[in-house]
Amino acid sequence: MSVVLQASAIIDAIANPGLLLAAFAGGAFGAALGALPAFCFTGFMVIAGEAANLAAGAVVEAGSIDLGGAGVAAGITGNVAFGTVFGPHISFAGGAAAAAYAAKKGYMDFGFDYHEAKNIPAALGTKPDVLVVGGLFGILGYIITAISGTVGLPWDPIAIAVVLSAVAHRLVFGYDLIGEVRGSGILDMGPFEREEMRPAQSSAGAMTDGGETKQRLATEPWLGHQYKWGNVAMIGLVAGLIGGVTALTTGSAFLAFGISAASLTFLNLGVAQIPVTHHMTLPASTAALAVTGGVAEVGAVAMVVAGVFGVSGALTGEVVQRVFYAHADTHFDPPAAAIVVNTFFIAVLAIVGVFSTAVWVPTL
Repeated sequence: MSVVLQASAIIDAIANPGLLLAAFAGGAFGAALGALPAFCFTGFMVIAGEAANLAAGAVVEAGSIDLGGAGVAAGITGNVAFGTVFGPHISFAGGAAAAAYAAKKGYMDFGFDYHEAKNIPAALGTKPDVLVVGGLFGILGYIITAISGTVGLPWDPIAIAVVLSAVAHRLVFGYDLIGEVRGSGILDMGPFEREEMRPAQSSAGAMTDGGETKQRLATEPWLGHQYKWGNVAMIGLVAGLIGGVTALTTGSAFLAFGISAASLTFLNLGVAQIPVTHHMTLPASTAALAVTGGVAEVGAVAMVVAGVFGVSGALTGEVVQRVFYAHADTHFDPPAAAIVVNTFFIAVLAIVGVFSTAVWVPTL
């Protein structure tokens, strides 16, 4: 595609006023519900959409899914779960940005253990300015996804939008991109384990809790129950195998992702020890189908590859949380970044001929 034709296609993808308005509404709704609750609904909608496709015998064949401006495939999965209603690039990213804004404005005082800007389980209600911020970041997520999908950049266009939206909200609202590193290095979670605190006199060292000023932990892991390397690798292997067998028995690259996302409802409700696994199951499911050329058939090689990608997704997410989440003040989504990295791996393996297809991942 020539540069002129590519530019025209991008303009066509992002210049639909109706979809821009829908993206604004989706981002604002994500802010109202809270980023994490909105993402839980993404999971439920994926399950509903893939179940409907399976019932109708209409699971999309490998390589035929378009993650461009309109979303993924058709029906509930594409138009609702990954569209402008509950697409993570819109509702989740908009909710996370709105939390960063609301914390900066002093609206959030929920007694959260970390900085309130990281409090993505919290619903932000109906404050007009907060909803506007969510809506504007919903539009940003829509535009990034449309551009990435239209150009065919070799990764998940939705996940890259979640990542870039987080970078944008930190820059726009005056938060540090990484934050001050404490301990023996950027990957060190020792200060958390020792319950070391940040200096109370620093602007990043204190937070408001019930009207009182409280010190913050020196490092704040994304998941206090899911950060040790061995534990993360093990849950990655388990989730990867589950993602693989789900994809290989149904033909759906997205069903296991939906199950993982929906399971976060329990995390949002405060159930202890719930693992976060959607960045493990999605790459694993996709890689398993890439091995078989999209054929839904359980085999040892495909299952091993699924397990490898599950572990890779888990460990990649852990690296990202230690670099971009633990020292900073707002939510930066480790699963989204891990999905970007691992779908890039899948695209590259397809481009060089190791995989016969990249399934739904664009390959330029």
